[in-house]
Amino acid sequence: MNFFLRIFIISLIFLSCTQDPKNTVDVSEVAVQFELERFDQAFYSASKKTLGTLKATFPFLFPLGVTDSVWLSKIKDTEEQELFAETQKVYPDFREVEEQLVSLFKHVRYYHPRFKSPKVITLLSNLDYENRVVYADSLLLISLDAYLGKTHPFYDDYPKYIKENNTKEHLIVDVANAIIDAQFPPSRERSFSSKIIAEGKKMYFLERYLPRVSDKEKMGYAMEKFLWAQQQEESVWKFFIEKELLYSTDSELNKRFIENAPFSKFYTTVDNQSPGKIGVYMGWKIVQSFMKHNDVSLQKLIQIDAQSLLENSRYKPKK
Repeated sequence: MNFFLRIFIISLIFLSCTQDPKNTVDVSEVAVQFELERFDQAFYSASKKTLGTLKATFPFLFPLGVTDSVWLSKIKDTEEQELFAETQKVYPDFREVEEQLVSLFKHVRYYHPRFKSPKVITLLSNLDYENRVVYADSLLLISLDAYLGKTHPFYDDYPKYIKENNTKEHLIVDVANAIIDAQFPPSRERSFSSKIIAEGKKMYFLERYLPRVSDKEKMGYAMEKFLWAQQQEESVWKFFIEKELLYSTDSELNKRFIENAPFSKFYTTVDNQSPGKIGVYMGWKIVQSFMKHNDVSLQKLIQIDAQSLLENSRYKPKK
């Protein structure tokens, strides 16, 4: 591909998240307040003398039955201190992320006036990438050691598709996704089309809550994977139709097209070029088309059944 043409396409990708006027809402008058606690700094700077106060302040982070000697040993551990030091290089302060959190919470409250901003606590989880963010109504726990940058040596053994999102830029996406997951009731749908549309609804919420974040970052794709998804949208849709997958209840389709993975499994020669969870991307495109042609609130969108949404989406994949 011509270099300048590629740059132009990439520019369009990053601008794509702001093209829909529905995504641009004025949240300047939306008031949000929340506490932010750097538990990571407090814990790894604690001593035998100050540990008791720290435990009293954050009792939910200190399981009963674990003695102070265990915590003090953890604080003094060389590898733990190295992890803490590396985290401090990336997050000496939290102002940039705090501004993103303010914007996110304002957008969530704009669409859900009863939403209350949670107390935000930063910590280290010893590189547990499966639990980077934990949201529990009034609390939001963020593991900063999961967002040191995709080239950080701590992630050398991680699969490429995992460490693609071990970045400061993706932190706010994971936070937003945690909040969105809590807003959706568990789905009992079994058909493939219902599942990808359910995921597409969540992606549409993400689009509304993070209007300044690129679609590539929302999906968590590397650039070449995102370009593939855009360019192959029609081919993927044809594959789903021709293989009669839309109304299939085969649970194996979850692993092939919905769950996070290095690539999607069409069982063809293009598999390695494709991104994982392409079904989520396709579901998002369907929901976007539905919302473009129907005047529906986010609250109403949650309730609309997948079959009705698909039938009224007027979805036509890009060629």
